[in-house]
Amino acid sequence: MPVLSDTAAGAVKRPGSTIVAVKREYFDDPVAAYDRLGKDYAALCQRRELYLRTVENCILQRIPAGSRSLLDIGSGDGRRALRLASESRIKRVVLVEPSAGMTTEPIRQAEVWRLRAEEINEDLISERFDVITCLWNVLGHVPNAALRQRALANIAQLLTPDGRFFVDINHRYNAAAYGTVPTLARWLRDRIFPGDQNGDVTAKWNLGETSISTYGHVFTDREVMQLATAAGLSQEKRIIINYESGRIRRFPFTGNLLYIFRRNSRIEASSALATS
Repeated sequence: MPVLSDTAAGAVKRPGSTIVAVKREYFDDPVAAYDRLGKDYAALCQRRELYLRTVENCILQRIPAGSRSLLDIGSGDGRRALRLASESRIKRVVLVEPSAGMTTEPIRQAEVWRLRAEEINEDLISERFDVITCLWNVLGHVPNAALRQRALANIAQLLTPDGRFFVDINHRYNAAAYGTVPTLARWLRDRIFPGDQNGDVTAKWNLGETSISTYGHVFTDREVMQLATAAGLSQEKRIIINYESGRIRRFPFTGNLLYIFRRNSRIEASSALATS
């Protein structure tokens, strides 16, 4: 789910008409915001189709052969996960989506769990998955660093030994999207006043005459890698994707970041001890 702003500056002027004030709606809880966004979610996806499809194509190229199960965290309306599963011939699909407003129609091809990303843990779930996805900066709606750490650690435990975890984040130093000067200011702030809260932002979506906003977080590569390493995940690949064009880029400041992770040897060793 997105954090990069799709909002207007404060008012909308239609050709041949007067300026129309934009109604602003802010939600403290991201789940409540997505309840409100549900009926407009397909249109939001269409706006970013180039980016979203590139992410999906990169995932499809790297799903392990013979994968039989997929867990999608923050699945929205479920269409992306079902496309990935269909094209990979994965039969078992579980959608984790806490917002009832995002899945108003029955989804017969998958099981739906009403959990937040930070609520997923192996105490609740005994099943292990070959593929786990957490896409469109869903991790950025987890409200603080400690809960993000917990979410990734639990995800690592839910992977099969040869499974893969795919997560894309909004990159804090994406100058192509945020502009050179604001990005430089963020970089300097991180150097002078480092802190987890530096990436906290207001996520906004423009829906014509309404602007919806809620809490969000944008990440640095270093931040993601620190979280992943502490969670017991090893990076297999990092891909930079331009948010506007969907093109794969070379330099991190030109796009968002898609990561492919797997369980590291530390988790494998602890799992072996637990079952011996």
